Amino acid sequence: MKKIVLLCSILLGMASTKAQTVDELKATLAVQKDSLKAAQGRVDATQAKIDAFPGWKKGAFGTIGGSVSNFKNWYSQGSPNNSSGNIGFTVNAFANLDTQKFFWRNSGNLNLSWVRSDDKDNPNDNKNFREATDVFNINSLYGQKLSETLAISGLGEYRTTILSNFNNPGYLDLGIGGTWTPIKDLVVVVHPLNYNFVFSRGNSAIFTSSLGAKILADYTRQIGAISFKTNLSMFQSYKSSDLSNWTWTNSFGYTLWKMIGVGFDFGLRSNKQEALKYNIEQYDPLSGNPVPTFENVDNKLQSYWMLGLNYKF
Repeated sequence: MKKIVLLCSILLGMASTKAQTVDELKATLAVQKDSLKAAQGRVDATQAKIDAFPGWKKGAFGTIGGSVSNFKNWYSQGSPNNSSGNIGFTVNAFANLDTQKFFWRNSGNLNLSWVRSDDKDNPNDNKNFREATDVFNINSLYGQKLSETLAISGLGEYRTTILSNFNNPGYLDLGIGGTWTPIKDLVVVVHPLNYNFVFSRGNSAIFTSSLGAKILADYTRQIGAISFKTNLSMFQSYKSSDLSNWTWTNSFGYTLWKMIGVGFDFGLRSNKQEALKYNIEQYDPLSGNPVPTFENVDNKLQSYWMLGLNYKF
């Protein structure tokens, strides 16, 4: 009996010692976490002081996505024997100069992707990679500061595709007005005097240049391992609403290991001129439907998205 009591006492003592050890480790861990937070706070404060100095600030990040698939005798789908693949990438880059009297902000966005589908039961199937997403945008904004948040500014922005229809169409906005920077990394441009040059080959009746108002909002930010950029570019034509357009693009990146992580991109666009061109090219005179015009064309919302690996430069 005494041996049993002694054994129980030893086991209880060991459990008590283990519990005390775990509690001590938890207490130590709490102190270490507080130290890490304090150290990160000092790092962030120092980085903020560095960022506050005038001079060029440059950066870039991008996303690479891709997939492959192969089906054999998968009868539930229209093409039971096929293989497919797609690949795409985006790059967002900026170079900004900020001084006490003026700023000069430059940025660019490139989003390209290709898709391939091979129907093995169709000998006439196109087995080559075809372009799927094609977005190219660069802009340059110069501003003479009136205050910490307001400036008189001039903007140049160019948008087009580059894989198969370079500069057909292409859009060049040149205008002057004002820029508002209410918080760090947010830029809102309002230019009531802006000319939208539209370039095309053989589509002058559809793609027409005009005078109008330009609105652009851009927010680019990095918070720890997260990088993101959202950009809204709008043109409101004074000549006709048929010549107005807007594009909204977004890029998100999360770094998982060193410079590699995951990225997600999506964009929306409304452009009646592009919708009319596409519908005219697809029009079948034997269909009995009316010829597409600005008055009857269905200007559907354009969109794209891509998910894949992310690399932060």
